[in-house]
Amino acid sequence: MSTSDDLFARSKLVSPGGVHSPVRAFKGVGGTPRFMTGGHGAFMTDVDGRDYVDFLSAFGPLILGHGNAAVREAAIGAISRGWSLGTTEPYSLDLAEFITRRIPWVESIRFVNSGTEAVMSALRVARGATGRDKILKFDGCYHGHTDSMLIKSGSGLAEATVADSAGLDHATLSGTVVAALDDDAALEAAFERHGSQIAAAIVEPVPANYGLLPQRLAYLQRLAQLCRKHGALLIFDEVISGFRVGFQGAAGLYGFEPDLVTYGKVIGGGFPVGAYGGKRQYMDLVAPSGPVYQAGTLSANPVAMCAGLATVQQLADGSLYARLEKLGQRLDAAFATQRRITLQRVGSLFWFYLVPPTAPIRSLADMQARPAAPFGPLFHTLLEGGMYLSPSAYEVGFLSAAHSEAQVDAMAAAVLAATAHLPSG
Repeated sequence: MSTSDDLFARSKLVSPGGVHSPVRAFKGVGGTPRFMTGGHGAFMTDVDGRDYVDFLSAFGPLILGHGNAAVREAAIGAISRGWSLGTTEPYSLDLAEFITRRIPWVESIRFVNSGTEAVMSALRVARGATGRDKILKFDGCYHGHTDSMLIKSGSGLAEATVADSAGLDHATLSGTVVAALDDDAALEAAFERHGSQIAAAIVEPVPANYGLLPQRLAYLQRLAQLCRKHGALLIFDEVISGFRVGFQGAAGLYGFEPDLVTYGKVIGGGFPVGAYGGKRQYMDLVAPSGPVYQAGTLSANPVAMCAGLATVQQLADGSLYARLEKLGQRLDAAFATQRRITLQRVGSLFWFYLVPPTAPIRSLADMQARPAAPFGPLFHTLLEGGMYLSPSAYEVGFLSAAHSEAQVDAMAAAVLAATAHLPSG
């Protein structure tokens, strides 16, 4: 029995499914999850001492790779001074000023501990600002595990909502309206029916939690127009795309100024973090300035704030994004002429869908119309070859500044070799 096998058996005795976040259990790909002890540069190391080229990047935060020297020094410095204070401190101020000076639509920001908490708080602000109760979300966009967001459309009916989890408050679910991504008619119908009741529309501008589903710019623009027309706030959930696809996230990449935005992952440098921010008129509603309550004992933890600042300081001049784009272009080029699998990419985010490439995949309906080959065999082939992708067909991959051109080329070659048996389109 391998070390990971033994550890997983022990873990299942003391934790649900043996893990502390479901996808880590390998249920989507089969087999036993590898227990990792650490990382360095582009690599993770498991308990047996084997290195893997890491295309998971801790599900996104590690845009600089593992063990970045400046981030490590900032975190160690914070720990040496005091790793939890529960008071005002200068570290969150430094990070807040760095962000608000460079992202015009983030005039004020509040740090929290997770993306879920950031979304929950932003929705509360929207309801407080508008006096309305309903939230419009989109099938295929994930916004954390707060009750009102664990819901999607059923059987292609944009408003026939079904819960994605047991134990949800059904009264809370009634306040959520769901529309399909990339469906103009469904978008118009949602506002036509509920427009006067919608406090906010929340969307991942680059949906990246149910595959990578890049949206048409015209679709996002129409969403923004309908929000303005009906007096609803527009919330961009950039927990994944924020500081990933560009310093100003997808909003900057596509030319939007959302009313509120949620962040996480990259802004903590690999430490637990979340944030919500936006226009001052809305953020000033948050306690103690206003009547919308939100608090947290560990919010703006000094270690996360210092590590986050050390991370975003290395991103601000844009040169790293240019390098990541070149790596992404190498990935594009490797798959440009093959006709077996679909590669979708936005900046340093990429996703393989095991169907022949035709039109871009932008919605769950597109996936249902074109069911893919099983992902598990590809995942395990790459794993045995020393490459670690997310253990789910519907999670994206991440390029980092620590990756080399040779590593990206090797990963592309391994994917193509492992899928050579699939039929061509």
